[in-house]
Amino acid sequence: MMPIVFMVLLGAVILQRLVELLVANANRKWALERGGKEYGETHYKWFILVHACFFISLAVESSLYFNGWKPIPFILLFSIFTALQLFRVWCILSLGKYWNTRVIVIPGHDIIAKGPYRFFKHPNYWVVFMEFIIIPLLFQAYATAIIFPVLHLLLLRIRIPIEEKALHQYSAADQL
Repeated sequence: MMPIVFMVLLGAVILQRLVELLVANANRKWALERGGKEYGETHYKWFILVHACFFISLAVESSLYFNGWKPIPFILLFSIFTALQLFRVWCILSLGKYWNTRVIVIPGHDIIAKGPYRFFKHPNYWVVFMEFIIIPLLFQAYATAIIFPVLHLLLLRIRIPIEEKALHQYSAADQL
C-alpha cells in the first residue's frame, strides 16, 4: 500500500492539472473574443486522452508494484519534480493570457519571447515530457515512465508543426 505522502502528491498533481484546464479555458475565451483562431483542434482530444490515461496508469501500476520508498531517491526525485513545477509556473506566467493547452493564435500579435521562451521554443512541452518520467519514478511506476513520454513525443510530432505554422503565419512580425 502506498504511503499517504504519495496519495497527497498524486491528488495535488491532479488538482493542479484541473486548475490549469480552468485557466486555459478562461484564456481560450479571452483569445477568441480578441479574434483568436484555434488550430489543430482534431488532435487536442488525444492530449486529453493521454493525460487522463497517464493518471490511470500511474494509479494502477503504483498500487500493484509500489514496494516502499528509500529516502535518498525520493528526495532527489521530489526535488526534480519541485523544480519542474517552478519551471512550469514560469512558463505559464511568461505567456500570461496567451498560455493555453490548445493552439490559439490572435492574428497580428507578437510571439512571446520572454521568460524561458527567450532561450528555447516550447519549454512547457519539455516540462510535461520530464513530468511523464519523474512522477512515475516517484511512484515506482516504471512502465508508465517509459510509455507516456513516448506517447507525448508522438503527439508533439503532430502539434509542434501545427503550432509553429500558426504562430508564424499570424504573428505581427511575420505580417510585415
